[in-house]
Formats: sequence, structure tokens, C-alpha cells
Amino acid sequence: MNAKTRQIIFERFRTANPSPKTELIYHSDFELLIAVILSAQATDRSVNQATATLFSVANTPADMLKLGTEGLKQHIRTIGLYNAKTKNILETCNRLISEYGGQVPRERKALESLPGVGRKTANVVLNTAFGEPTMAVDTHIFRVANRTRIAEGKTPLAVEQQLLRHVPKNYLMNAHHWLILHGRYVCTARKPHCPRCLIADLCEFNDKTTDSPTTI
Repeated sequence: MNAKTRQIIFERFRTANPSPKTELIYHSDFELLIAVILSAQATDRSVNQATATLFSVANTPADMLKLGTEGLKQHIRTIGLYNAKTKNILETCNRLISEYGGQVPRERKALESLPGVGRKTANVVLNTAFGEPTMAVDTHIFRVANRTRIAEGKTPLAVEQQLLRHVPKNYLMNAHHWLILHGRYVCTARKPHCPRCLIADLCEFNDKTTDSPTTI
């Protein structure tokens, strides 16, 4: 795919959705961090259902620690891997208080040192909370980037690097939101909804569908 085609693709994404947002519900950098940790191998909907009650009683590292292991589990047990996530969240809260004054750090190295925070999570926080033009490559973005050939790679890191290289700079800030929403609702895993895709004529996927599934 050439640069001109990528430019048109992201122009269309911006026209359709000028201000894309994460579907996770949060009201602070800390809430965003916790929500993203919880979202690993879980849907945003399930995370939002859990954090609606969790954040009403604990929306700071200190309050989260007061819940303790069993208290936190009661709020997130509907989310996959909740035992490991409980342990990571409480350890992260301890680290935030002891090392960062209770604040979420805005440096990648510091974020990735926190329990339960990998590169993807750090990228989400850096982009959404701190306005950094990062690219958080999840399964949706990995699929869309390779399928459309906007950016190809065999690993999430390889795709991230290609996207950072090839996405026009003026679109990079919002690019990961556009791509994840496109993968979640249009360019879906089992069968993409090509008939209602706004970039179908530019996409280089060879096996485009001619009928759109009735369910997502």
C-alpha cells in the first residue's frame, strides 16, 4: 500500500469520526490505567460493568488498597483472569504510592515496570491520558493492519513499528482508536462487513465479502 492510499484511508476515518474515544469508561488517569489492566482478554463492556461499582468505592490507589484482595475480587470476579488481575492491581497501587506519589507516571519505562502493564497497556495510557501519538496494537488492530495492508507484520511490535512509520503524522494521535473501532465493528475476525466498509475500495484484502453479516 502506498502513502497516498493511506492518506485517503485516514482522511475517511477522520471524516466519519473526528474525535474517536476509547469505549472504556474512566474519569482519571488512575481509573484509565486500572480499566486497561482489566481489559486484557476481556471486553470493554464487561470491564465497564465491573468498574461502575468498583470506581464508586475506590478510585485512588489508596482506596483500592483498602479494599484488599477479597474486596477487590468481589468487584471484578466477572472479568477473566480476575485472580491475577487482583494481585497485579494491588501491587501496582502500592508502587504508585511508594514511587510516584499516587500518580500515574507518564514515562513508558515507568509504566511498563508496573505489574500487569505491558507495552500495549502503556501505549493506551500514554495516548489516551497523556496525548502521546502511540500505537497500541491489540488483536483488532493487528488484524486490520495486516488484512488491509496498511501495515504488515508477524508480531504486534512489528505492526506497531510499521504503523508508526506509515500512518501520516497528522493522523497518528487518533489512529489507534480508528483502527480498533474499525476492527471491532466492521473488519471483524470471522467475516468482515465489507459492503458497509468506508475503505473497502482502498483495502487490499483479496477475499472481500459481498454480504454483510446480520450480527456482530
